[in-house]
Amino acid sequence: MRIPTSAAALAVGGSLALAGLIAPAAHAVAADQECRSLGVANLYGEFIEGDDTHTPDAEGAVAVGGNANFTGGFSVGQELTAAEVDALPGKNALVVAGKITGSNTQVMKGNGVYGSKADGAVVQAHAGSIAQGASPIDFKAEFAKLRSAAGSLAAVPQTAGATVEAKGAELTFTGGDAKYNSFTVDAAKLQGAKDVFVKVPAGAVTVINVTGGSYDMAAAGTTGFHLWDAGTSAFVLDDKLQSAAGGAIRAKLLWNFPTATKVVKNSKAAWAGTVLAPNAAFDLGSGGPVNGSVIAASLTGKGGAETHHYPFTGCLPGTVVPTTPATPPVTPPVTPPATPSGTPTGPATPGHSASPSGSPSVPASGKPSPGGSSSPSASSSAAVPGASSSAGPSAQANEGGNLAHTGSGPVLPLAIAGAVALAAGGGIVVAARRRAAKKA
Repeated sequence: MRIPTSAAALAVGGSLALAGLIAPAAHAVAADQECRSLGVANLYGEFIEGDDTHTPDAEGAVAVGGNANFTGGFSVGQELTAAEVDALPGKNALVVAGKITGSNTQVMKGNGVYGSKADGAVVQAHAGSIAQGASPIDFKAEFAKLRSAAGSLAAVPQTAGATVEAKGAELTFTGGDAKYNSFTVDAAKLQGAKDVFVKVPAGAVTVINVTGGSYDMAAAGTTGFHLWDAGTSAFVLDDKLQSAAGGAIRAKLLWNFPTATKVVKNSKAAWAGTVLAPNAAFDLGSGGPVNGSVIAASLTGKGGAETHHYPFTGCLPGTVVPTTPATPPVTPPVTPPATPSGTPTGPATPGHSASPSGSPSVPASGKPSPGGSSSPSASSSAAVPGASSSAGPSAQANEGGNLAHTGSGPVLPLAIAGAVALAAGGGIVVAARRRAAKKA
């Protein structure tokens, strides 16, 4: 069946408009639903800019921008899942940009890559391959973003109603927001506590910003991190074999040290949650694990000081949200194409307005995609920490320390294009009708 010229023209104009208006809407996410993670760092249990001197184990993946000294034996990646291995840059559970030292380094899952090996160094993979080559991670770029992100997180005001209360040798953080709880505490106050308590709703993201140039957990002999379990209405001493709400609290607990140059963990304590200390030399001590990831300028640890594989899964705000509503942006009018007198024009340009949020907002559900990078030039991805959406999207520059994110797409420009296309389609129809009238 032959389609009349006017009908064909209208179909073309209409399809262009639909493509511009409907298609992007399927991918649009409201501004208050942005989810940022710690980028590539979110994929690794140890993400170190400089040197890493450590024995005996890291249950997750390990990435080292400097040299790695694993003398005494070291195993990597035992607790990684197949999906987590696939998300790693080049599936590398071990990345050492510099020289690796140690006669017994075992990569339990995934691949390994190193810049060079010391004489006698042995690196073996149980379920992958080991190769000498360039680092798939641009550590300089990633840490520049991590430092900016740490500063942005620290600038978020303490959540309304949240408290930090010192009582004798106990320090308690209490927050009631179901989505995001931000706390600020001085390093001296934190290290003066023998027991630390965190009481927040399960599923809420919790960021504890620690101010000061250094923090020494061993100074007061801090030995316990207790997390609130709503199911039992009691605090649970966090450890590998037990954690509040089945581990849901520590999975979204982030300790942020934006200005510290030295962080020391007490060897007698198991530290609950992920530590973001991008400027610090981090000392794991000689006993007690970190039940989360460590992101630091350098790392040392020995004995039983392991990093356990409990990656950070929270969504982080990308910018400091203003305390007062912002003025919605003004959208300039768009003039449709000129048409002959009497010719109908296309529909009016769709409007656009912003709905600013008064507090840091994160999705009510959903695990941030860690993202990944397969090359140094694309090392920023949605997985910070790292993460953060599905793993491995392209790097994106954005505010708040260039945290990887998923957010709203360019809906307005495409909507305008659709309206213009529809107007053009209408003009085609009218022209076609006039030609047909002359022939008649």
